[in-house]
Amino acid sequence: MRVIFVTGGVLSGIGKGIIASSLGALLQGSGYRVFFQKLDGYLNVDPGTMSPFQHGEVFVTEDGAETDLDIGHYERFIGENLNHLSSFTSGRFFEEVIRRERAGDYLGKTVQFIPHLTNLVKEKIREGYETSGADVSIIEIGGTVWDMENEYLIESARQMRREIGRENVVYIHVSLLPYIGASKELKTKPTQHAVRTLMSYGINPDFLVLRADLPIPEDILKKAADFCSLDREHIIAAPNMPTIYEVPLDLEHQGVRERLLSRLGFEVCPCDLGGWRTLVEGIHTAREIVKIGMVGKYNDLEDAYYSLNEWLRTAGYARKKRVEIRFIDAEEIEQGNLALLENLDGICVPGGFGSRGIEGMIIACRHARENRIPYLGICLGSQIMGIEYARNILGIASANSEEFVPENTENIIHIMETQKGVRDKGGTMRLGTYPCVIRGDSLAFEIYKETDIHERHRHRFEFNNAYRERMESAGFHISGTSPDGELAEIVEISEHPFMIGTQFHPEFKSRPTRPHPLFLAFVEACEQMVRE
Repeated sequence: MRVIFVTGGVLSGIGKGIIASSLGALLQGSGYRVFFQKLDGYLNVDPGTMSPFQHGEVFVTEDGAETDLDIGHYERFIGENLNHLSSFTSGRFFEEVIRRERAGDYLGKTVQFIPHLTNLVKEKIREGYETSGADVSIIEIGGTVWDMENEYLIESARQMRREIGRENVVYIHVSLLPYIGASKELKTKPTQHAVRTLMSYGINPDFLVLRADLPIPEDILKKAADFCSLDREHIIAAPNMPTIYEVPLDLEHQGVRERLLSRLGFEVCPCDLGGWRTLVEGIHTAREIVKIGMVGKYNDLEDAYYSLNEWLRTAGYARKKRVEIRFIDAEEIEQGNLALLENLDGICVPGGFGSRGIEGMIIACRHARENRIPYLGICLGSQIMGIEYARNILGIASANSEEFVPENTENIIHIMETQKGVRDKGGTMRLGTYPCVIRGDSLAFEIYKETDIHERHRHRFEFNNAYRERMESAGFHISGTSPDGELAEIVEISEHPFMIGTQFHPEFKSRPTRPHPLFLAFVEACEQMVRE
């Protein structure tokens, strides 16, 4: 068993997930299989009940786990699916320890952080590694080393080295070098304190990754090595790159992969990074701009739509185009600022919950339909399509969703049968991968070029089949359904060049070097608007 622990210092959100993902890509490119886990100190059982403003998007795995967005980074960089063993929080660990205590599993012992909680952490690390069949597990510990809630996670990491051997565990610490504008220099002192804190917990890092907004001079790298008790070759420079997809290439250029493989006792094999180089070349050579309006309700934090943003952009790069996403607050449209919808080549309405901003999304959807602007609706965005069409084509003025107006008698969208009576909010939606059958005479079939697909879901509400016949006869087509034909999975409008919505989230399955066909088709349709 071989394990790499990635910890952070100075600040959270400095790019530990991207560094960990890039290391995974390099190891995988060398022929080794990688499994990822993210350990977070917060008490939520999972991020599913957290506002996107708090923690960014909720990423959903194939098996239906609601996870941290870093799990999305991991999947995208190694191109493989992860699962419920890839994301753990303090809430999830505590819940399990208390359940075991109530069941009498601890045989009357006093239950404590050490050994009971740390033993559970190590148990889950082993379970993830063993069930995945990986050659190495990369485990990121969220936050920073001096966060109180992380202390037992750091202790678990320390114990792992004693249990499976020093040669099988690598500690990588990611720290920030702040730039002081007045003196025009990068400062190492916060990193020195972060490393000292880590060492006080019994962990001496094997590698130190230095993040900075600027290129890092060699004298700063040597200084960090001297004051953090590391050899210079184990100090990794990680300044901001033009795109995150250059990070694996930059780490390879610094020789990080070879040193890491040697440290783990792996054979140093050649690394295939051809796909990454092609992607980066496409990013740097893309010139023509495609303007897409993201009409949402969480636009103050771009990470709320992280996967969707990235895959619209990467679909553009695949077509040698630069996708410019204009984040449009749906509430501003409600207030009459329709100028926000002008000069767009496409409109995307993403997922979301609650009634705030819904009328603005409906206005944007109508604008796209009437002006023949390519439209892509994801989850809530597909439901918005149904409500708008019912109101303005079928003349059902009060058409709405049961989520927003439960007492309404004309709800085009209603709660799923299996969701009726569900009271708990966490982990109870329709989650994970489900099959979808696509109708042959449809835009969806032209895009996917197959009739049977599998996509990931995260929702409680669905299209109301009581309106199905009326909507279909008016040109609103349900082109993809569950295998039994009961659940609307894909909807589209026939008399429109590109207007399609999916109840599922295709962004969770798109990859940097293999963009999802739906995003490729959408960007291509937007290109046509540019030409016109």
